[in-house]
Amino acid sequence: MKTIKVNITKALKGEITVSGDKSISHRAVMIGGIAEGRTKITGFLSAEDTINSARAMIALGAEIEGIGTETLIIKGKGLRGLSEPENMLDLGNSGTGIRLLMGLLAGQNFFSVLTGDASLRKRPMARVSEPLRQMGANITGREGGKKAPIAITGSKLKGIAYKSPIASAQVKSSLLLAGLYADGETSITEPMKSRDHTERMLRFFGAEIKEKDLTVSIKGGQRLNSGELNVPADISSAAFFLVAASIVEGSDVVIKDVGINPTRTGIIDVLKNMGADIELFNKRDFGFESAADIRVRYSALKGTTVSGGLVPRTIDEFPIICIAGALAEGETIIRDAKELRIKESDRIAAMAEGLRRMGVEIEEFEDGLRIVGRERLNGARCRSYSDHRVAMAFIIAGLKADGETVVEDTEWISTSFPDFMNKLNSLKG
Repeated sequence: MKTIKVNITKALKGEITVSGDKSISHRAVMIGGIAEGRTKITGFLSAEDTINSARAMIALGAEIEGIGTETLIIKGKGLRGLSEPENMLDLGNSGTGIRLLMGLLAGQNFFSVLTGDASLRKRPMARVSEPLRQMGANITGREGGKKAPIAITGSKLKGIAYKSPIASAQVKSSLLLAGLYADGETSITEPMKSRDHTERMLRFFGAEIKEKDLTVSIKGGQRLNSGELNVPADISSAAFFLVAASIVEGSDVVIKDVGINPTRTGIIDVLKNMGADIELFNKRDFGFESAADIRVRYSALKGTTVSGGLVPRTIDEFPIICIAGALAEGETIIRDAKELRIKESDRIAAMAEGLRRMGVEIEEFEDGLRIVGRERLNGARCRSYSDHRVAMAFIIAGLKADGETVVEDTEWISTSFPDFMNKLNSLKG
């Protein structure tokens, strides 16, 4: 077990670029693998989760050069060119990897098995397997296909109109990828709009995607063209530094090339509602996504409420939002976020436990938290529960805590942001 010790710090200052967007990197390597011709990806997140997705595509027959770097060259096999893998496809800790591949593999003409680490094998897969079965997919697995390992016998699919009970980009993306292989049109309607990276990327590769209100549709059989993609920096990784600079007195930090897709910028809205001093500048087009440089300076934060439509736009940022709330004046309320119970860890319980150890008054709900802010935290030993975002959140908390903070199981940070500590230390001067 790897631990990281953190002590209170002075002002954070400087300019950094964080790792490439994790969500986009997963999608780029998968869609590039079923496109026709040569695709070049720059800014790829070279972390455990995304590398596992790339290796899965290689096992399925795609030719990929540059694994372990930020530039990948993919020789795509076309929509029907993938082949049966010899072994199980291990997606490690990645829910995005396994759920999107379930959709991609459901319409193939071969057999495949998807698995992952102990954490991933506990996470719910029925939200994807059930609608895929409605399309005609042959999917089995633990607990009747509710848990990994998941076995898929490729079959002929038909388009459906699916009304999703949850706003989930993973569910929507899995069905859109399956829809490429289905007869007719596949449409997905969500209760709220989730992140739309898959729709944007499929359009970039030449697919026709229709959107109306909260419904997105795709027709089967569309060929995908190759292209060159530049992946912006991950706003979910930038979020840790947005909060760090907001809570540490005298801080002034610039984060370069951050993706500002409007379905992902809830963290900026939340922090601005709390009184954060955040400026976006040098906005530009990354082809199918937008990016900007972000400057953040220290500002006394006030409590806020995060609920409703903000939740899908901040779903990966809740651990660090909890830290902002713990150091804000007044109360911060998080509701409508039951989905946090089934992420890499139970993030509601994990954040409540750690913040209590740091002296914060916390009330835990089934779908969120009530956090009573304070000026300083107490140094404590905090468990990450093998969750990369929980680990990074408590490291940031330790920057504003009296005494030493020890964060356990920090090796999991490598699943999404291997260079996190180097970036943080560079801002300490």
